[in-house]
Amino acid sequence: MLFNSLIFIFLFLPCVLVLFFALARRDQRSAAGFLAISSLFFYGWWDSRYVLLLLGSVCANFILSRAIWRHRSGSSAARAFLITAIAANLALLGYYKYANFFVANWNAVSGSAWAIQVFALPLGISFFTFTQIAYQVDTYRRIAREPSFINYLLFVTYFPHLIAGPILHHAEMMPQFDSPRTYRFDPERFAIGTTLFILGLAKKTLCADWIAPVPERVFAAAAQQPVDLPHAWYGALGFAMQIYFDFSAYSDMALGISAMFGIRLPLNFDSPYKARNIIDFWRRWHMTLSRFLRDYLYFPLGGNRCSPLRRYGNLMVTMTLGGLWHGAGWTFLIWGALHGLYLTINHGWRRLTGGAFQGPVSQLAGLGATFLAVTIGWVFFRADSLSTAIVMLKGMAGMNGMAAAAPPYVSHLQMVSLLVLLSLCWLLPNAYQLLGTSSPALQSPSGLQSWLRWRPSIGWALGLGALAALSLSQIVSGPPSPFIYFQF
Repeated sequence: MLFNSLIFIFLFLPCVLVLFFALARRDQRSAAGFLAISSLFFYGWWDSRYVLLLLGSVCANFILSRAIWRHRSGSSAARAFLITAIAANLALLGYYKYANFFVANWNAVSGSAWAIQVFALPLGISFFTFTQIAYQVDTYRRIAREPSFINYLLFVTYFPHLIAGPILHHAEMMPQFDSPRTYRFDPERFAIGTTLFILGLAKKTLCADWIAPVPERVFAAAAQQPVDLPHAWYGALGFAMQIYFDFSAYSDMALGISAMFGIRLPLNFDSPYKARNIIDFWRRWHMTLSRFLRDYLYFPLGGNRCSPLRRYGNLMVTMTLGGLWHGAGWTFLIWGALHGLYLTINHGWRRLTGGAFQGPVSQLAGLGATFLAVTIGWVFFRADSLSTAIVMLKGMAGMNGMAAAAPPYVSHLQMVSLLVLLSLCWLLPNAYQLLGTSSPALQSPSGLQSWLRWRPSIGWALGLGALAALSLSQIVSGPPSPFIYFQF
């Protein structure tokens, strides 16, 4: 079930909201259990077979976490249960997401003909797996406390985050599931949540889906033939805009839906194209994944508490594995490694210069260089093969000609749309800055509060109503498109 589908907007979400708060008036525990069951129904709408997989993962991790908790931290028994839990989670993820990739590459290298049957990738498997690995580690460290099974089930399956994040942390969510305030309907929180949901829906239908045909046509052409310089850049910039507004839309909608239930999610997207260096970009893009990779991979590897050379090696390993997290393919590995290289260069530059270049011109140059580097990286992320990515990069470098005799893949209206979307990224405040202190995110966004700040007013109501009508008209005109991060 998609957030941008009519059945979700007009049936599932209203019914779950009404029944949740009706149950909450009588019993908080029943309301939490109902929300967890509704989340499982939401997940099973795509493929009911994987509800049992998700439930099995939740039950096994809950049992193992209790086993870890019963033993002293650092004891051999606690360590054994922790290793078992992490290995089981990674084995599940590896089988469904990476088995075919590794078998295919082994066959290519060895000349063997191994085959393995893997069903369709379960939606959100990376998100609920990483969430539970973090919980097991923190249970071992005695950071996490023992929850009730219902709260743990809700923590993992909570439907606004389940399919495409954010990656939740127990310390942020468990207290909210226990708080009586969560279970009281609040008209202001509902209005704020509705505002965020409409803004996200507009980003998805009017921005991301509108520009999506541009990279689709250009990358499809690059898989068959050389693409000239203008079209290569249209395709790369088109995907940069598509994934930006697609992921921003999901992040807004997830936080908005959760706010309607009185539950605050962590901020996961904070105008990343306004970043002035690649370090800042990763503080703004998929923020909860960056946090997970930092806390549960980069720091255990040694982080920055070691020599500069080893620190840069830790960055490369972390980001390469982060690329592999996004997908089982060499293009994702290269994308992750490329960002590891970017971060290494960025940290090395800071070490060399001591942060001497901080003026307006340097900041503007940094913004442009960062966006260029990220756009080049998106070519690998979007391409279906290395050969397609190479064709695209050659085209962007002018090596395929300035204007080949090829059909126009981009209309004049879409060219103008690219400029408009770029302007929106750089010049306007994001949704959380618009909401100001009313933002339902657990963290504050970067930057100053906007003079366009949201308030319950006729003007805002009319504007949001118009956006909602335009977005719904796009949904009615064709089937809703899935979010890009659904495939991870």
